Amino acid sequence: MRSILALLIMAMATGETMGYEAAFDRTEPGQAEIKVLPAGRLLEASGDGSYFSQSGSLFRPLFRYIQSHGISMTVPVEARIEPGTMYFWVAPDQVDKAAEDAGGVRVIDLPERLVAAFGARGSYSEKNFEKAREDLLEWLSQREDVEITGEPYAVYWHGPFTPWLMKKFEVQVAVRIIE
Repeated sequence: MRSILALLIMAMATGETMGYEAAFDRTEPGQAEIKVLPAGRLLEASGDGSYFSQSGSLFRPLFRYIQSHGISMTVPVEARIEPGTMYFWVAPDQVDKAAEDAGGVRVIDLPERLVAAFGARGSYSEKNFEKAREDLLEWLSQREDVEITGEPYAVYWHGPFTPWLMKKFEVQVAVRIIE
């Protein structure tokens, strides 16, 4: 019983206290907002099918890349749904370590971006993504000052060993303000 309790405590610790550097502030569950994402260097792994059918195969090359280049893990992880693509953010003080493509990973630099975001809680499933996506699009449909300029995508804040009830994520979509 003690070992199960110790494993549960360790798993819960991976949620909020691991100390990963965050690329930007998280949108809290149940909240919607417009926010600016900073410019940054990201690592990209792509596949042919849906993100939800291949997330493990997208994660592995990214993890191997950061391990082999001595890059610290950061949060969040971004996921484009169709075709499945996963992105790791590189901390600003480590961008020199991510200088070239390798092992199925592409290094990209993105400019500052304006997005609408809806925060959610739960497992990183297609069903939960679709529900949060619907909530975000419903919120945006009520705003006449914002235009959607891209496809919604997922932003995941916790690792695979975090219990589903502690996982937080958001759905974001690129937007522009209409003046």
